[in-house]
Amino acid sequence: MSESEQILRWPGGSIDFSGGAVVMGILNVTPDSFSDGGLYFDTQRAVEHGLQMVSEGAAIIDIGAESTRPGAKAVSASEQIARCLPVLRELFKKTNIPVSIDTSDVEVAGAAIEAGASIINDITAFADEGMARLAAEANVPVILMHMPGTPQTMQNLAKYEDVVGEVLEYLLGRAGRSQELGIAAERIIIDPGIGFGKTAEHNILLLKHLERFTHSGYRVLVGTSRKKFIGMLTGKEKPEERVFGTAASVAIAVEKGASVVRVHDVGAMSDVVKVANALRR
Repeated sequence: MSESEQILRWPGGSIDFSGGAVVMGILNVTPDSFSDGGLYFDTQRAVEHGLQMVSEGAAIIDIGAESTRPGAKAVSASEQIARCLPVLRELFKKTNIPVSIDTSDVEVAGAAIEAGASIINDITAFADEGMARLAAEANVPVILMHMPGTPQTMQNLAKYEDVVGEVLEYLLGRAGRSQELGIAAERIIIDPGIGFGKTAEHNILLLKHLERFTHSGYRVLVGTSRKKFIGMLTGKEKPEERVFGTAASVAIAVEKGASVVRVHDVGAMSDVVKVANALRR
């Protein structure tokens, strides 16, 4: 990839991947997310945390207003908008770091883009193709994730003959369809959906064979932060105790070519990414 191709550009923003992987900081403005639900439900606290993550090295802030943990209940578009827009507007005033909106609702994504968001992170990989049309019209990058079913049903659907092959085939299909709907290939990031409708063994296999995704021609995002399979491997029941286990998975993901790692503990993981990037070079 040439130096110019290592910079992802869109009208009004860019991300420089020339140094290797970058860190996406998780900002959940929800009362019920699995790890930090309720911590940043207050607008001011959420904005302060977002700015702190920027100071710690986040290249992207990912705002989510609906929990996607296993069994989580759906949240209406109006409630998502009420939760995320005040935070997004304040961050847009105070930092030029790109903000992504973590939603599968076209109405929410459209409102977020109007308020300053510049990336769409859709865990359904554009199950609603209206989202792809919105992204194409707005000329923004997109993140397409693999998840069988919905957060309510996904863990009952964690059944694969070949998890790596099936997840990759699905994502390549969705990426191809997104291109047909007008999104440039260089603005498509794929995400194997660690923990979303996968067992611990499935997650391990996806990480072990991540090169199949990173060699696909698309940038890859990996989100392992504090997840249950890390707790199973380390014996740590509380998500906030899984920082070191997360660090190992982040280092592996970077070594295998991931472009973005999505994390809660930005300061610690920024150090992990700096070292992993240097070793990979």
